[in-house]
Amino acid sequence: MRTDEPIPLAAPDIGEEEIAAVLEVLRDRHLSLGPRLPAFERTVAETAGAAEAVAVSSGTAALHLVVHALGIEPGDEVVTTPFSFIASSNCLLFEGATPVFADIDPVTWDLDPEAAEAAVTPRTRALLPVHVFGRPCPMPRYLAIAERHGLEVIEDSCEAIGSLLDGKMAGTFGRAGAYAFYPNKQVTTGEGGVVVTDDRELARVLRSLRNQGRGEDGGWLAHERLGWNYRIPDILCALGIVQVRRLESFVAARQRVFDLYREHLGDIEEIVLPAEPRENERVSWFVYVIALREGETRERRDAVLRELSRRGIGCRNYFVPIHLQPFYRERFGLREGMFPVTESVAARTIALPFFNALTEEQVARVAGALREALDATRGL
Repeated sequence: MRTDEPIPLAAPDIGEEEIAAVLEVLRDRHLSLGPRLPAFERTVAETAGAAEAVAVSSGTAALHLVVHALGIEPGDEVVTTPFSFIASSNCLLFEGATPVFADIDPVTWDLDPEAAEAAVTPRTRALLPVHVFGRPCPMPRYLAIAERHGLEVIEDSCEAIGSLLDGKMAGTFGRAGAYAFYPNKQVTTGEGGVVVTDDRELARVLRSLRNQGRGEDGGWLAHERLGWNYRIPDILCALGIVQVRRLESFVAARQRVFDLYREHLGDIEEIVLPAEPRENERVSWFVYVIALREGETRERRDAVLRELSRRGIGCRNYFVPIHLQPFYRERFGLREGMFPVTESVAARTIALPFFNALTEEQVARVAGALREALDATRGL
């Protein structure tokens, strides 16, 4: 890459082994519901340490199917975080359930367990924590809340494949967890997702639901239940098998980039770096998100993003709070001021380029551009 070439926000790590695996499927001409599907599922299950893995068309589909299979329905509430990609709440709306938001921890940006428990009502059916940016949530605390109140726990682990808490992989603590494989994720299949669970009966139902409700023993046109076309083709499964086998090297590569950013940005007083992993966790970093220090304005953050873009640096704000999305405001009467920690953090976040092959020279260039952007926007 030339020194003046734009640095993208994300880039997949695709090698010759992945290309060969996809070409092999094309030559076999068994493009869907073929042998790579169960092979991919076994690979994910073994890697995650789960009894079952059910591959589907996206992380959103994975979350939706779990919500449906657990019988969450209109009138039910699910406590979750407003600091997330919108799919972690939309999956509840698909079934007519109501997302009930609770604020986040100001340091880790995870769903605050105390706030989550305070949001539980007699209508609450589940907790849906999100491992934001790959950082493992404090799952034992959520599980204790669930046990006290008789709730299910659904993990949105779409950003956290490879993250460990006390040696156990994110996504394997609750009743079920969901991984996602969009091109900016640690592991990619282009599009795709997987549910992991130790509940074999749940996995059996999920396999039916993803395939138009067909039963395991029925014919192609025999449908046991309402289902969807949430299938994932063998081409993507073949790509996923190779990618998941490379997961440990991907985690290490991303930690290398994380460490480089800490070295190059650690002396900038106007920003807050991502909190370091705790002793009992390994983070499989999804993105690298800094924040302007507390008290800075959204206007300055947006100006910094514009300055970075002008200098050829891929960047983005992560996230717009879900409760402030226009559709959620209109449907649920949500408004600013309801979740002040989430709103404060979201107004100050800046995602910087983050991918396996990012070099130290590129990190240094990003750091230099950030310093210039901060200088150019000071006083806003």
